[in-house]
Amino acid sequence: PRPNPGEVLVRMAAAPINPSDVMFISGLYGMKKPLPAIAGFEGSGTVVATGGGLMGRLMMGKRVACHAADAKIAGGTWAEYLVTPAKACVPLRKDVNMEQAATMLVNPMTAWALVNEARRRGDRAIVQTAAASALGRMIVRLARKFSIPVINVVRRAEQVELLRGIGAEHVLNSSDPDFDTNLRELCRQLGASLGLDAVAGEMTARVLRAQPKGSRLLVYGALALEPCQIDPTSLIFERKHVEGFWLSGWLRQHSIVSQIRAAREVQKLLASELKTEFQARLPLEETPHGLQQYATNMTAGKILLIP
Repeated sequence: PRPNPGEVLVRMAAAPINPSDVMFISGLYGMKKPLPAIAGFEGSGTVVATGGGLMGRLMMGKRVACHAADAKIAGGTWAEYLVTPAKACVPLRKDVNMEQAATMLVNPMTAWALVNEARRRGDRAIVQTAAASALGRMIVRLARKFSIPVINVVRRAEQVELLRGIGAEHVLNSSDPDFDTNLRELCRQLGASLGLDAVAGEMTARVLRAQPKGSRLLVYGALALEPCQIDPTSLIFERKHVEGFWLSGWLRQHSIVSQIRAAREVQKLLASELKTEFQARLPLEETPHGLQQYATNMTAGKILLIP
């Protein structure tokens, strides 16, 4: 493919399978692309051609993290080459490898943005669902770096142990009979006025109900594949708010300077707080097997596709 003005051609080095990719393939993601479409929202590679423009020329020959999470971008990162806008690429520091860079623009940037919301608003604590996910674990580590307590909600005993193993202090299993009571007590005790929900369904109502008055809940995923359930009492009498969070929208609300600053901070942490774990590395032709493996156990780590 040939890039148009303002676009670049990236020779892909690696691309992960994310929950958003699975939802996109299933037709359940909120953003659609004209068919036939190439899947894959993020990855890393080297810019090998440019369609012109200042940003494109500056990117030429550089190693970059890149994304295709836009309905206007026809291609996807699960390919040997990707044409994408130059502004959808982030030049990499010398100490960032291609594997960590491939996963930089979805989970690490989202973790940074969500924890930054708590810092900006002065929330005393955070409560999050799907805490054993790759993104959930990043939030645990990043919040600890900034001394923000996190209440972590999981649904299996082994996930409780997993989070304990990385130093999480507050972990609750939603399958336990006294879960709702314990969640409410802990949210009130720590002042968890910011909620982060990746599950939706009934879990949205359970978390919102447990939070103190005046709290806010950001819904950024729908792992339950069900609409959010919300108790009107939480909204009417307890002044609580529910909002959607989409990283692409969050980035558009910030200037290019702010985006560059955030990307620099995220890159510094890719080997520590924002590190991604991989359960397998597969060639592109084994993508169907990779999708099955990832769906079976997302907690085990990302599947990385190598062109």
